[in-house]
Amino acid sequence: MGRGRAKAKQTKVARELKYSSHNTDFEALQRELSGEADSTRRSDDRYDDPSDDDYDDYRR
Repeated sequence: MGRGRAKAKQTKVARELKYSSHNTDFEALQRELSGEADSTRRSDDRYDDPSDDDYDDYRR
């Protein structure tokens, strides 16, 4: 029980996505797909240094 309300909401969202017109920024999409880096994001920020471990202080 209780599935009816959730299903109705999912149906409403699906219809909105299907029939509404969205303003698509094709230039931003092209930049993302071509792999150009965003000026605010550095590539080395994505990966943590494995030697930088928070538990090093507790190991003996």
